[in-house]
Amino acid sequence: MAHMWGNVVPRVAELSPLERVRLRRVAMRYATHGWEVTPGACLARSRFVCGRAGCPTVGCHPALENWELAASADPSRVATWWRNRPHGVLLPTGRAFDVLEVPAHLGRHVLDAVQTHPAGTGVRGPVLVTPTGRWMFLVRPGDPLRPELEHCFHVVRHGPGSWIPAPPTRLPEGTVRWAVAPEQARWQLPDSYLVQNTLIGALRASGVTLAPDLLPGHLPLPRRGR
Repeated sequence: MAHMWGNVVPRVAELSPLERVRLRRVAMRYATHGWEVTPGACLARSRFVCGRAGCPTVGCHPALENWELAASADPSRVATWWRNRPHGVLLPTGRAFDVLEVPAHLGRHVLDAVQTHPAGTGVRGPVLVTPTGRWMFLVRPGDPLRPELEHCFHVVRHGPGSWIPAPPTRLPEGTVRWAVAPEQARWQLPDSYLVQNTLIGALRASGVTLAPDLLPGHLPLPRRGR
């Protein structure tokens, strides 16, 4: 661990031995099912410390500077990371899955809709909730946002180069939890566009105007580089 912490000994949150074991065990379970994992900075009171000299980030972030390359689904390697420190458990996106992140009011509506969706398991998958009220729907990777959602600030897609905090990671406001655990979804991932279609329906039902609903000439400007 010297390459990560050096001589820095931050006052990280005191976790019971049981909690430390739980973090390691859960991280290994994700890895065993093919989900790559990377250690997160440790919570110290209301900020996160990673041990990297001069790191200015105080929010939740990866503990390793080269986290994208280091992320692993090797259970033995994952176990080593959590042996001595109560790292958060971070899951890189754009690999085993992408994530569609939405606010709580929309997340609850979408979860209710997918439970009774005629596509059945094709639209139902793991869903996690952060203590700040963000809902994250795990979906099959690779599909971009539909045009209706691309400029909608209610929806964020996490793909390559991003990550999410996974249960049971602690944030200053509380613990990340599963609304639908991977075991409940049998570790299956839903089709991204089926979930996006449900999101579009929920947004329109709540009165949000989406891009194709705008009048010609009032469409958002295309992003640079596209």
